[in-house]
Amino acid sequence: MSLPELEEFLSWFQSNGGKIDLDAVGFKYFPSTKGGRGAVALKNIEKDQTLFTIPRPLTLSTKTSLLPEKFGPRAWKEHKLDKGWSGLILCMMWEGAQTFNSKWRCYLATLPIAFDTPMFWSEKDLKELDGTSVVEKLGKEDTERDYHDKVFRAIQSRPDLFPPETLSNHYSLERYHVMGSRILSRSFSVERVGIDGGDDGEDMNLEADKSIGSAMDVDEHDETNDVEDTSIQDDSPSEDGDEGEEDATDISMVPIADLLNARFGSENAKLFDEEKELKMVTTKRILAGEQIWNTYDDLPNSELLRRYGHVDILPLPGSGKGNPADVVEIRADLVLATFSEQSESTSSTERIDWWLEEGGDDTFVLETNYEVPEAMVSLTRLLYLSSDEWEKAQEKSKPPKPKMDSQVLNLILVVLQKRIAQYPSTMKDDEEILKQEPGMPLNKYQAIFVRLGEKRILENTLQRLVTAGKARGGGTHKRKSALAFDGSSQSTKKAKR
Repeated sequence: MSLPELEEFLSWFQSNGGKIDLDAVGFKYFPSTKGGRGAVALKNIEKDQTLFTIPRPLTLSTKTSLLPEKFGPRAWKEHKLDKGWSGLILCMMWEGAQTFNSKWRCYLATLPIAFDTPMFWSEKDLKELDGTSVVEKLGKEDTERDYHDKVFRAIQSRPDLFPPETLSNHYSLERYHVMGSRILSRSFSVERVGIDGGDDGEDMNLEADKSIGSAMDVDEHDETNDVEDTSIQDDSPSEDGDEGEEDATDISMVPIADLLNARFGSENAKLFDEEKELKMVTTKRILAGEQIWNTYDDLPNSELLRRYGHVDILPLPGSGKGNPADVVEIRADLVLATFSEQSESTSSTERIDWWLEEGGDDTFVLETNYEVPEAMVSLTRLLYLSSDEWEKAQEKSKPPKPKMDSQVLNLILVVLQKRIAQYPSTMKDDEEILKQEPGMPLNKYQAIFVRLGEKRILENTLQRLVTAGKARGGGTHKRKSALAFDGSSQSTKKAKR
């Protein structure tokens, strides 16, 4: 079973050395809540079975596209196209402009041209994400700066490769955003090894690519099946990289592998590296009719929405629906601002600078265990150190131990309140909206689940701290009147972020 829209692609894939068991693997449209177009098992498939194999030269990257070679290695570096994702984006735009002359024409035709990610939302829809960290992580301004300062200048420098009459259709800023979103949502981080150049016998250029981050990582295949998982990298590409170090992976588009959907806790197949090819192998038994799920790790809804344009809505332990992997971020500057409101200390900024120089976190992540991160406790204690204790900490180059005393607990309670107040609506408001507006637009619906997941963590962490304060003998009694746990706690003044 396949889809008519994929027939030409599958024929291309197999004629270029790709292998797929079409008796076991098919493609169909699932409900949108299950990812839409995806792969389905046509029969029972046992664990450790290879579903399909992709020759390395069939992957699309800056190492397999002909553009970097035609552009010239020196000019490629002069335009900084070897940094970040801009080089791969330009390769994909150029390959698309080649139409029938591109090796990847049939593959590119399978990729989406529209996205539900916040990068493409209106300002009105983006307001639904106020209070979350999603918008500030979009990096839209940086992306557009890269386009104008790097990519478009490179394009203008080579009219022989990028004919002026093709610019509006194939090399526009909108096209740049689309290709970047394809990479963000569908690329793989592939281990760099020798690549067979294919029929022409030429070796591919193995020079290091400093781009980092991808939708999914690829594991090295171990014959004993004792495979160590690799974690997803930060998808914010580094412009400079670590001096003297080369990234051992290439960000690559991998035909057919990116047709698989992913969902929290559902992985039943994974892509593995081998010397000359990549293999999608089952990680558990899959029954006929079940969807074949890949993995991009268990990400919170904020990241799922930002990268892929969807959220996971699953039953949660206890009650409610959402994503069990949700997290919420609290910035260190919010802790500092809260402390400064309650203290006349003149060294707090100096202490923050020292904390960061020593490798301390500038953002703290709260998870569904509802525990305050040790680093957040340590930073708060650092701010409260006496002058003598502060000097000793500097001498030892060691921050305070994460001991939660009453002073620290009370400050963190206020920090959590301020963090909750950064959302324009309460948990109760959001829950009512879901009840009253069942047919609301998709962007609003998904944004509400991002907000709810974060607020749930903040409120439950707050409740846990209040309980801990009572157990200490009423250490938080001065702040009890400011706390509410029905989702209605709000501050009339928003904290600076």
